[in-house]
Amino acid sequence: MPPAQINEGLATLSDQLILVTVLLYLIAMIAYALELAFGRSRTAAAVKTRELVTVGAAGSDSSVAGSAADSAADAEGESRTTPVAPAGWAVKAGAVAVVISWLGWAANLAGLLTRGFAVDRWPWANMYEFVVALCFASVTAFLVLLTRQRIRFLGAFVTVTAALGLGFAVLFLHVQAGPVMPALNSYWIAIHVTAAIIAGGLFLVAGVCAVLYLVRNDGRMSVLPAKEQLDRIAHRAIVIAFPIWTFAVIAGALWADRAWGRYWGWDPKEVWSFITWIAYAAYLHARATAGWRGKAAMIVSLVAFACLLFNLVGVNIFFSGLHSYADVPK
Repeated sequence: MPPAQINEGLATLSDQLILVTVLLYLIAMIAYALELAFGRSRTAAAVKTRELVTVGAAGSDSSVAGSAADSAADAEGESRTTPVAPAGWAVKAGAVAVVISWLGWAANLAGLLTRGFAVDRWPWANMYEFVVALCFASVTAFLVLLTRQRIRFLGAFVTVTAALGLGFAVLFLHVQAGPVMPALNSYWIAIHVTAAIIAGGLFLVAGVCAVLYLVRNDGRMSVLPAKEQLDRIAHRAIVIAFPIWTFAVIAGALWADRAWGRYWGWDPKEVWSFITWIAYAAYLHARATAGWRGKAAMIVSLVAFACLLFNLVGVNIFFSGLHSYADVPK
């Protein structure tokens, strides 16, 4: 079979689109951060003022009422002297951030498609392409969940994570578009790797929630939502991702049998895929049987997420094996 022809124009366009994607994700992150910081600050100040007024109204004694009125006036004066952005402006910044996120998502998708068309194959056959696809999946997971749940507060953290991931891929993992080894020239790459990318994107959203849960300030003026909400979102993302990851592991075994004549060979990638599966299974088991919630569950999910990251990136960099085709630049 003659070597595949590389469309250099499309390959170059793909690289440019990924750079545009990084820029758009960073702009979206800034807009999300503006809404997160200013919008929630104003809301918290308004709640505090209403609470003071309510406490004052509950007292029947006129002196208590007068004292409460003075407290409310003081609180109102404090709100006037504290620079707080208009809530409407902050909400608009969040809405703009969503639009920019979709534009970045479209550029990310276009970068993947042009890379695939440039070499006439699925565009996730090496480490650079896989990380680009994983960042795309994480933003996709966030945007899809956003249509069903009020999780816009996660936007700043998901988009900055995706931007950093793409930046890392461009700076340290980028390789020129080209053909792949025969073992990868199979429809199984569309089945096994696609499932791993989708699950990885959902796991990344859950990992962001877990980190935010552990660093969240319990104070009333915190710009982050309640810990219970973060715990709930992380759990739902893992519940969706876990069966997809399970399918990816099984599909990988079937692909291994077709490519190398065995289902399991203790290759480092196979081992760490299974370790990751066990870690997330432990998280789900702990919640379902032992009733783990809160900090303990979040720590287990972060351990599982660390296993996932090492499996997706570390194994390809630090180990040699049948999965050493990741083309990581030395």
